[in-house]
Amino acid sequence: MTKLVQNLNRLRSEIDEKGVKLVAVSKYHPVDMLREVYDAGQRIFGESHVQELEEKQKVLPSDIEWHFIGHLQTNKVKYIAPYISLIHAVDTLKLLREIDRQAEKAGRTIDCLLQVHVAKEETKYGFLPDELRLMLDEGEWRQFSHARICGLMCMATNTDDEQQIRSEFNEVHQLFDELKARHFSTIATFSELSMGMSEDYKIAIEAGSTMIRVGSLIFGERIY
Repeated sequence: MTKLVQNLNRLRSEIDEKGVKLVAVSKYHPVDMLREVYDAGQRIFGESHVQELEEKQKVLPSDIEWHFIGHLQTNKVKYIAPYISLIHAVDTLKLLREIDRQAEKAGRTIDCLLQVHVAKEETKYGFLPDELRLMLDEGEWRQFSHARICGLMCMATNTDDEQQIRSEFNEVHQLFDELKARHFSTIATFSELSMGMSEDYKIAIEAGSTMIRVGSLIFGERIY
């Protein structure tokens, strides 16, 4: 058994009993490494650059569930709309609108997560909690029949302060519960909370994450 497969199995054994989905963050890693993880049973892969995703999607098995986990420009949506399974980081109404438009063109419904900005870092994208409340209250999203809002996503502050990380994840979980009750109480597909990466996934799971995005713990450090 290779180190890559050992890494994957160790992580799986830890999270499977909790019912948490694993997104294997494969950006910057070569196709042969993805194929090795695929052959070990992993089916969800996360990429954050459209061109790299396009190249991998063309040569890897068709039953892979591709997730776009990075900042997505509206003019790039059309390239991934025909096959993307989940877009994690919808950070503006404009982007959600474009996803709906391109998904309709592709004859698909694309699942989306709304990115919440709670980290104490200006470089992070996402809706501030009050901005997200206002956007949902205004209701344009209800007109979209091809972009389906399935939950929230966030990135915690890059810090060694576990209490701060836990506080941020808990804040997003509370916001999820609030929005579920307010806008999605009859929509069963609003069920995902994408929180946690290699450094903080254990805290995220404790805070109610349903989906973690892990790269380096599986693939090792990026090669470039």
